[in-house]
Amino acid sequence: MSELDRLLDERIRAVPDWPVPGVTFRDITPLLADPAGIPAVVAGIRTALADVGVEGIDLVAGVEARGFVLGAPLAVAMGVGFVPVRKQGKLPGDVHAETYDLEYGTATLELQVGAVAAGHRVLLVDDVLATGGTAIASVSLLRAAGAHVAAFAVLLELAALGGRDRLADLEVVSLRAL
Repeated sequence: MSELDRLLDERIRAVPDWPVPGVTFRDITPLLADPAGIPAVVAGIRTALADVGVEGIDLVAGVEARGFVLGAPLAVAMGVGFVPVRKQGKLPGDVHAETYDLEYGTATLELQVGAVAAGHRVLLVDDVLATGGTAIASVSLLRAAGAHVAAFAVLLELAALGGRDRLADLEVVSLRAL
């Protein structure tokens, strides 16, 4: 078992019936609190990207909020910039906006105009891939800004929810499928 696998097994906590009955939340806080956690995740994502041939990334985009926690150190390790994909109303100035459906309503994500240049190869990062709605909205924002989304990287993939299938036009890498 690799050090990354050991950390994922030992430091990701399953919280049953949160935030609502029937949902098992995956709490990555213990992983993030371990000084080996973030470096291991960053190294694991870089290896997974190399294994599928993703290279030449210009920017990393992280989805609020845990995509920031994973995406920013990944950008540093890759020697590229980082841009946030935020919830509505959190960014100053002009923004690109994308509204999408959730199980319980709708949500809107935003990206600052000018944060991504036309033609930039962007790696999108988040903590979990579930149904894919947030990822699809984020990809739409980046593409509206003229970026080429080279791949989507996540820590955990809830495979039974089919998010990967909804992202069939993207290279998707996950460190752990549940």
